[in-house]
Amino acid sequence: MNNNLKKEQLLRMSGVEPLKCMRCGKCSATCPSYDEMEYHPHQFVYMVEKGEIDRLLASKSIYKCLTCFACVERCPRGVEPAKLIDSLRTLAVREKGANHLPPDDIPALIDEDTPQQLLMAALRKYSK
Repeated sequence: MNNNLKKEQLLRMSGVEPLKCMRCGKCSATCPSYDEMEYHPHQFVYMVEKGEIDRLLASKSIYKCLTCFACVERCPRGVEPAKLIDSLRTLAVREKGANHLPPDDIPALIDEDTPQQLLMAALRKYSK
C-alpha cells in the first residue's frame, strides 16, 4: 500500500484532521514520554499531514506513547495526536499481518467480567 492510501486509511481510522494543527508544541510540551520519543506528538501530526507514514511506522516512537491523552487535553485546536498514534499502531499491526483475531472467535473469549466499553472500543478500532 502506498503512502497516500496509508494516509487516507490513517485519517479515516483516527478521525483526526492534521490541517487544524498550528504547530504550537503544547501537545509535545505536556507529553510524559517526550524524552523517550524520536518523534514528538506535534511532529507526528505534521508528518501525517505531509504523508510520511512509512517513516512513522518504522519509528519506535509509536510504541513509546502512553496514550494518556495529555496531548489531547492541551491542544487548543482539538487535533488529538494520541488518536493518530493509536491508529498508526493499528496500521502497523495490520501491515505486519499480526491481527490474528477473527471476529467469530471473540464471543468465546468474553465472560461476565468483560467491560462493555472494551467491546465497543475494540469494535470501533478494528472495524475501520
